[in-house]
Amino acid sequence: MSAIQRAGIVMHMKAGEEAATFELLSLFQTEPVGDDVVDLAATFYRQWRSSHGIDVNDAILAATVVLTGGRIITLNTKHYPMPGIAVERGWEEDTGARSAP
Repeated sequence: MSAIQRAGIVMHMKAGEEAATFELLSLFQTEPVGDDVVDLAATFYRQWRSSHGIDVNDAILAATVVLTGGRIITLNTKHYPMPGIAVERGWEEDTGARSAP
């Protein structure tokens, strides 16, 4: 996981979620965002921003995955068209519909 994604998770957790959040995060290695990641992310951003709507975080995550051999699990698979990226749809969106017990 990129340090940027970890920051987003930690900064958006709510009161009472701390223990569970940090337990989940302990399962992942956090990769630093160094010059190599930033430079590749900038290339991705310029190439794919207009056609696929990627943002800076998408580009940084994609670059991190390319450089570390990781994979992306997301609902926004269209944000990762870059060749050489392992990306999969990880879960279904919650539509709010609930089945009766």
